[in-house]
Amino acid sequence: MRPPFWYQLALKVIQPLYRSRIRKRSTDTHALQQELSERFGPFVTPKHRHSLWFHAVSVGETNAAQPLIEHYLAQGQAVLVTNTTKTGQARAKALFEHKYPELFQAVFLPADLRANILQFLACYQPKLVLLMETELWPNLLSCLHEKGIATLLLNARLSAKSAQGYARFKRLTVPMLQQLNWIAAQDQATLQRFQTLGKDAQYMQVLGNIKFDIHAPTWVTKKAQDLYSTWQLQQRKVLVLASTHAPEEQQLLNALLEHLKKDPSLLCIVVPRHPERFDTVYAEIQQLGLLVKRRSLQENVDAHTQVYLADSMGELWLWYALAHVAYVGGSLNEPGGGHNILEPIALSVATVLGKNYFNFQSVVDEFIEQQAVDVVDTALQAIERCIYLLQYPIERHTMVVQANTVFKRNQGSLQRHIALIDQFLAMP
Repeated sequence: MRPPFWYQLALKVIQPLYRSRIRKRSTDTHALQQELSERFGPFVTPKHRHSLWFHAVSVGETNAAQPLIEHYLAQGQAVLVTNTTKTGQARAKALFEHKYPELFQAVFLPADLRANILQFLACYQPKLVLLMETELWPNLLSCLHEKGIATLLLNARLSAKSAQGYARFKRLTVPMLQQLNWIAAQDQATLQRFQTLGKDAQYMQVLGNIKFDIHAPTWVTKKAQDLYSTWQLQQRKVLVLASTHAPEEQQLLNALLEHLKKDPSLLCIVVPRHPERFDTVYAEIQQLGLLVKRRSLQENVDAHTQVYLADSMGELWLWYALAHVAYVGGSLNEPGGGHNILEPIALSVATVLGKNYFNFQSVVDEFIEQQAVDVVDTALQAIERCIYLLQYPIERHTMVVQANTVFKRNQGSLQRHIALIDQFLAMP
């Protein structure tokens, strides 16, 4: 079943605006032409046809897909990765482009225009399509179904809020769900929501959250040790404000200001979520009169540094590896939604986040039940809790132990996902 006429009409109206937006945010002519070609055609020549196609919206989904992609590349399987965002594509290329130059290819997801999708499929001819977490496009799924290309939704999550949104557009939602060959849900609540929206339960199962099977890249430990020594962090209390959005940095740093002035051992590492905001956040830090250094300038932390702006991509694991306590952002801003708390937890870092964490509802709730993370309502509460954990290592250690217990209990999803994918790869 094809998407309704009104959807196709809406896409045609929006397409010029979408192209214009891409042009406005581009700073490089060659990169702009490359992106327009990847999104609208003529499409980049495939390194391999009949690849395993992973689609990951942005950085979070790419990180979730990482162990799966790594598994199949290591087996000699050609992999195509598409992303919706620039940061997602940059992350995918950083992970795999140099390690697997012949087998790996990353391009932007083509715009969801029917002719566009059909041209893309004719060009790449994927053997199996693996969508990560939630992103569903009506024309994409309709065309894949028509071509008989099996499509799986992996590590699927669906919050109550997102389910309500999909329910308002049943003429789009029901066919999309029916065109998916399988949904591997993170939890029972997600499975139930998909079922309520119209997916037959016999084509779904709960496989858990693959993000519990994550671990820091091998380079992180050595690099963290080097920085720990070079920056002489032995006597410092290190707080990381990670994946922050506006206005979180300003609110959190305002609440932290007096602590930074009173305690010279305190070091705050700020990691904004979006690179286009790096300069803005730097200006905000300067306006507070704080002594700040920047990663982009390769500046080192010294004894007087109060704030370190980690304005780089692909190094979040490194900053967590240096931290005693982490605040995970995107959870105090509105509407929020939160980011992945499992990365700091995997490195035994005490973790604090805001109340707006609906993108990771089931994950966070399980940690809350075991008092393994702290959830706060305001920036002031976030800083007060972080400072408390920095000052009282016994309480911090207790939280870390409880978080590790929950973390280890949920591992194993990766192998279950691989087994599912292998079943479909084995089909004629």
